[in-house]
Amino acid sequence: MNGVDKPKLRLGVFKFASCDGCQLSLLDLEDELFELLSAVELSNFLEASSAVLPGPYDVALVEGSITTVHDQERILEIRASAKRLVTIGACATSGGIQALRNGANVGEWVASVYPSPDYISTLEHSTPISAHVPVDYELFGCPVNKHQLLEVLSAVWQDRKPRVRGVSVCSECKAKGTPCVLVTRGTACLGPLTHAGCEALCPTYGRGCFGCYGPQNTCNADALVTHLQHAHGQPDVVLSRLLNTYAGQASAFAQARKRLTT
Repeated sequence: MNGVDKPKLRLGVFKFASCDGCQLSLLDLEDELFELLSAVELSNFLEASSAVLPGPYDVALVEGSITTVHDQERILEIRASAKRLVTIGACATSGGIQALRNGANVGEWVASVYPSPDYISTLEHSTPISAHVPVDYELFGCPVNKHQLLEVLSAVWQDRKPRVRGVSVCSECKAKGTPCVLVTRGTACLGPLTHAGCEALCPTYGRGCFGCYGPQNTCNADALVTHLQHAHGQPDVVLSRLLNTYAGQASAFAQARKRLTT
């Protein structure tokens, strides 16, 4: 990322409802981190420094979903202060695990979990950042792939389109020589639908893909569900749960799950 007399990118990293894992992916760059810091100024990144500089920021990385009225207000402020806004991770791109509540009665959940539910103020749904403000680029994963994250920051710094592969998890299985768990074991797997980036972690250990990286834009979820039902005898309840995990509220997964239950 080195450049001659090129000004550093002013970077802001912001957290909403999330586990911090995607922010930590940035710090987990290790060997690449020093090179990154030669091109990037951490203007606002509480995970790394207590120093907070005001915007505007050249790029804002946003982790987490919108779950409160305060979140709704704060994301508008961040968007206004950022030239580019990049959402990172399943929470920011599709609502995340906390979006499991979207199909339930939130009031009942709060009352059953908290001893003083009157103190809890939350929205009915957990929603992705793109439901509230324009997003310049989405980077998927739970957590995001640190090398993909570095590529996105490099692309912003070089003013080009990120070179993140638009292929499925199946391609990663093939590249690693991992036998297909669907073909060889009949294991329910979302690999054919899901963005690559995890290096086929679950199939490598004999488990089906849970769709952590979210559905590809052109995926055919209905076709895979039908195949799993008829060719492998997977019950609807198993498939519905499989489609309702880390990126379960992403449109393709949510629509396929809805058709399973109607």
